[in-house]
Amino acid sequence: MSGRGGGTTLPGRMLLRLAPDAIARLGAHLDAGVTLVSATNGKTTTAGMIATILKSAGREPVHNRAGSNMTWGVATALLEQRGSEGLFEVDEAWLPRVTSALDPRLIVLGNLFRDQLDRYGELERLADDWAAMAARQDGRTRMALNADDPLIADLGRDAGGRLRDARYFGIDDPSQALPALQHAFDAKHCRRCGHAYTYERAFVGHLGHYSCPNCGAQRPEPEVAATRIELHGMDGSTSEVRVPGGSVTLRLPLPGLYNVYNALAALTAALELGMKAEESAAALSGMRAVFGRVETIDVEGHPVSILLIKNPAGANEVLRTLSLEAGNGGLHVWTALNDRIADGRDVSWVWDADFEQLAGSVERVTCAGTRAAEMALRLKYAGWPTEAITVEPDIEKSLDTAVGAAPGRLFALPTYTALLELRKLLTRRGLAPEFWS
Repeated sequence: MSGRGGGTTLPGRMLLRLAPDAIARLGAHLDAGVTLVSATNGKTTTAGMIATILKSAGREPVHNRAGSNMTWGVATALLEQRGSEGLFEVDEAWLPRVTSALDPRLIVLGNLFRDQLDRYGELERLADDWAAMAARQDGRTRMALNADDPLIADLGRDAGGRLRDARYFGIDDPSQALPALQHAFDAKHCRRCGHAYTYERAFVGHLGHYSCPNCGAQRPEPEVAATRIELHGMDGSTSEVRVPGGSVTLRLPLPGLYNVYNALAALTAALELGMKAEESAAALSGMRAVFGRVETIDVEGHPVSILLIKNPAGANEVLRTLSLEAGNGGLHVWTALNDRIADGRDVSWVWDADFEQLAGSVERVTCAGTRAAEMALRLKYAGWPTEAITVEPDIEKSLDTAVGAAPGRLFALPTYTALLELRKLLTRRGLAPEFWS
């Protein structure tokens, strides 16, 4: 064993080579059941939120908390941890396989966005795979679904289009709607008939209130819904949340509307797992940022806030959050764009992210990573002043340059493998704990 509680996937890789059915065999010992969480954006945070809620009630699930979400990460957690309950975040492409192996009690699905086309292929293919998976589930598996994502909500319908027994969550606060549909808008057509959706409002990418004027398919009414939301920039948010039988106040220390969605998914899952809404909301008020998702780490007296970006929809929400901080003075940004396998070789997605949101709000930006020059070009075309842009591909050197130039907080926007490099650097310097601790 690694002795690191999931810090390496080597034990799981070795185990699956020796026993390909190991996940099913080990998972059979989880007598209290298994919860699976998947989404393009937010699955690590949502799973962390569910774990926080369960921990508040003295329940310690077997959990791949380090974020390794393919079969070998799940296998490692099952091998190294003990417990009667399982909680696993699962990569979108691997979800059908893990579902088949673990026969989950609950599946929590947050969203499907365009991401890593060279790896996943077109979004519709993933949606088809998930639909086939959902159709195979029997009455033992419950589903918590995002009503605001038509690709997800559709999984709760039977072959005739009627809603099945699923629990939905979503946002019912029109004040948080985008002024116009974003370019990063993926679900345009009804999966039932192919007709274009009509959107009354959209909140994040294609997440919103929609209907099909041709066949009548529309957003289901969510049982768990944020009805009044106040975003406080990096300080988090406050929301009134409708739940069965009443409402609760959710004070979330994590920023952004995207984290409100993650919290709604976690609250919905907690209800399915026998937790009370009030206790769950209280537990989330003390939620600690998970690895690389809005962590703030002190570097030489400067707070460095790390916000992962990896696709247009997620990047847009990070930029939306930073726009709320722009009133505190010119922003200092460090961004690292890599094109390694885990990032996706195709980095053209940066041209679909709305970096224009911060044009005029940034005092200095340092571009790092294997595709630093391409990010710098994208920012130039977004209207960021060229004299404010520095290109330094080396992660360590560029970070030191950016920290040294920042009068206060530095916002770090890395892609996935750049995030790993950054965290290893900060750990080596004694500034951050190992990410699996």
